[in-house]
Amino acid sequence: MRWRATCAYVGTDFEGWQAQASKRSVQDIIERQLAEIFGRLVRIHGSGRTDSGVHARAQVFHFDADWRHGADKLERALAAGLPAAIQVTALRRARPDFHARFSAKGKRYVYFLHQGRADPFADPLCWSLGRPLDVTAMRATAARLVGRHDFRAFCASGGEEREDTVKTLRRLDVLGRGQKLRVIAEADGFLYKMVRSLVGALVGVGLGKLTPEQVVELLDGRRRTHLVPTAPAKGLFLWRVEYK
Repeated sequence: MRWRATCAYVGTDFEGWQAQASKRSVQDIIERQLAEIFGRLVRIHGSGRTDSGVHARAQVFHFDADWRHGADKLERALAAGLPAAIQVTALRRARPDFHARFSAKGKRYVYFLHQGRADPFADPLCWSLGRPLDVTAMRATAARLVGRHDFRAFCASGGEEREDTVKTLRRLDVLGRGQKLRVIAEADGFLYKMVRSLVGALVGVGLGKLTPEQVVELLDGRRRTHLVPTAPAKGLFLWRVEYK
């Protein structure tokens, strides 16, 4: 039988979602607990990977295992052996054809920014810029990036080979007032480090290092350059995975 689960995690101390040789990924730790429950390796399949240091509010994964005691008991058994930084927030039976990655229709990411210096409680979960940003220019730039484009210029090396770089960016908003800002990105799919690259470009505009026109030129040029910085991982959250 197939199970669908949702988990949240603080990625600070993990080497991303995907299994690693070091066994310090979120996937490794969840699979280790499932092995304790079932007495064998149970492979889980996530909606997508998050990089080292990136967090998730609602990462979805599925796995196949026979369990006759109900979803509630399985959820409690799974949660019991996980560290405090990983929490299972939902678990239920799924259709046999459900796939956490291939059944997904879109994702939402949220990136947290702080103008000025963030306090020590907020700093581990945001990008603290140390200075004010031109938020109006950032919003104007974000609006010009929305739509179906080739986002090759905002993809870092290391992604999947031959991955289609054309994506539909449904939403890119810069929200918030005062020192605390957040960038919300929604798309039918994202390339490797695409959100962090988009945020890096927007912050470049906010700091006066790039103009909105330069960012659009970079998009149209479809070539990664040093002008597109990658925002730090610690401010990024996988916020939601959309399914039909």
